[in-house]
Amino acid sequence: MILVAAGAALIDVVAVRAGRPAAAWRRHLTGELGTRPVDDVWMLTGAAVATAVGLWLIVLALTPGLRHQLPLRTPTPGVRACLDRDGAADLLRDAAMQVPGVSTARIRVRRHRVKARADVRFRDLQQVKDDLTAVLQEERDRLALARPPRIAVRVRRRTD
Repeated sequence: MILVAAGAALIDVVAVRAGRPAAAWRRHLTGELGTRPVDDVWMLTGAAVATAVGLWLIVLALTPGLRHQLPLRTPTPGVRACLDRDGAADLLRDAAMQVPGVSTARIRVRRHRVKARADVRFRDLQQVKDDLTAVLQEERDRLALARPPRIAVRVRRRTD
């Protein structure tokens, strides 16, 4: 809704800059705002709401988020625990390197998906992919994440 209102205002401003007259809604709004006194109840209410929204947006911009952390399942309801995504990626990469045939593995952990890319030196690609998927699913389950992400595995043959 705000995006639509901002887009309409932008289109109208561009039209005015191009030499066309302002839209009727904008002329009406500027007329109303120009004739009302500053101490009017509606003007003060609008200013207070705009100030509160602005302060809330500043607070949200300055507070750190938890997007880089994955929540864990806990046995007691009052306890909260998180695992860093980089830590989860390291654990999954260590597990992937234990699969026979995998020479290098790159793991990227997101909130809803784990992307694993592995280079295979020997063995059949499909066997390595199946083994790698099974190992990563087992390790993901051992992490005890509250919302376990899907696992996407890609393997390729390395010959150099």
